[in-house]
This record gives sequence, structure tokens and C-alpha cells, in this order.
Amino acid sequence: MAKKLSAEEKMAIILEGLRREKSVSQICREHGISQAQYYKWRDRFLEGAKEGLENGKKSRVKQLEEKIEELEKVIGKQTIVIETLKKTVVHPGNGK
Repeated sequence: MAKKLSAEEKMAIILEGLRREKSVSQICREHGISQAQYYKWRDRFLEGAKEGLENGKKSRVKQLEEKIEELEKVIGKQTIVIETLKKTVVHPGNGK
């Protein structure tokens, strides 16, 4: 089983590849990872850098969208509970 690499180790491997002093295949052999894994890490690294250069606006928007989705689910569940309680509560004057 391969050793789990830390974020710092992954970043060092990515930067090594971006410097182009060695081929990606050589770097991957030295670190015991596949080229597919390297490119997956590189793409995530570069996307994160892009978001960072955009002052984090994109990631903040995504965080807010996720929060809205979470709150909409809570509201939906509460609506179901309220409607269920309305049907089961005895109302004065309705004969129940």
C-alpha cells in the first residue's frame, strides 16, 4: 500500500513538475505515483491558485451557495413537520 502524502509533499511534487527540470514520468517514478495522479493533483493545485488570485470570491460564492442549499433543505423538512402537525392537532370548535 502506498504511503499517504501530505499536502506539502504533493505541492512539492507538483512544483517539481512545473519547473520542468525533469520529465513528469521521471518525477512520478521517483515518488511512486502514476502520471494520472500527478496531473489530477496539478489541476486541483492550479484551480486553487486561480481562485486565490481572484481574491477568493469564487470559493466564497460556492460556500454561500452550499449554505443556501443546506438551509433550503432545513426549511423543507420544517414545512413537512408543520403541515403534519396541522393535520394532527385538535382545533377548538371543529369537533375533534
